[in-house]
Amino acid sequence: MMIHQVVFLTLCCLVLLPLPSRAETTGDSETKHSLMDHPEAHSNPVVVKGMQKYAIDGHTGAQQHFNNMAVHDDKIFATLNMQRLEYHWLDDGDQALVWDLQGWIGNNYHKIYLKSEGEALMNPGHEIEEFTLELLYSRNVHRFWDVQLGVRHDFDPAPERSFFVVGIQGLAPQWIELEAIAYVSEDGDASVALELEYEILITQRLVLLPRLETGISLHDVPEYAQWKGFTDIELGLRLMYHIQRKLAPYVGVNWHKMVGKSANRIEAMGGDSKSVAAVVGVHFWL
Repeated sequence: MMIHQVVFLTLCCLVLLPLPSRAETTGDSETKHSLMDHPEAHSNPVVVKGMQKYAIDGHTGAQQHFNNMAVHDDKIFATLNMQRLEYHWLDDGDQALVWDLQGWIGNNYHKIYLKSEGEALMNPGHEIEEFTLELLYSRNVHRFWDVQLGVRHDFDPAPERSFFVVGIQGLAPQWIELEAIAYVSEDGDASVALELEYEILITQRLVLLPRLETGISLHDVPEYAQWKGFTDIELGLRLMYHIQRKLAPYVGVNWHKMVGKSANRIEAMGGDSKSVAAVVGVHFWL
């Protein structure tokens, strides 16, 4: 199967995930906005007959009919989140399409994630530089933190390879979005990826979004231009305008540099270890 077909089928699978029901948007504009942004909450939870909420004093024998009351966080929801879909104009003259997409289905405590990241050069051959797909189980372990466990497959760069994945995702103090993931490849090569994002609200619609991403390799993997130690660092700054809560175009700049042994080896082979790109993109969710 051609790699372009794989990309197309992956995006189709994410789009076809079942989505949560939305309330009808009737009434004044404020009511419409509220109903549009939040799933409909049903007001008729099931009442278990004979269920007692408290222990009864003086009761002889074991207390009976304790149960879990029906609450809204038991409901199954699903969403599709295009975190980044952007076009890069690189300083070496190349142009690229970059995506960071994830969809999930589940409740507040248990979710199944499908994630995809990639980069395709916009040259005549439309060469795909990077294409990864992850399938993860996510378990909420704290108010702001999830532990994730699953598998990842890299279709590009070649040769293809698969990984075992374990990590955490959530909100650090000061409302910094953090994702720290460890990978172990089918060959036993281990690495760690760290990603940080922070939203600075200039107004309710205009948001400045700084972003940092870095990688650490625990082994030398020369076939993937990756050597032990810190491998690369990426810094981005995007100015985003929310037309709606679900739709926000943005412009920005992105800087990427290989570091450590990885940078030294790439430069020794005549490669370029850093790049800067002007960025135009859109963020949306369903």
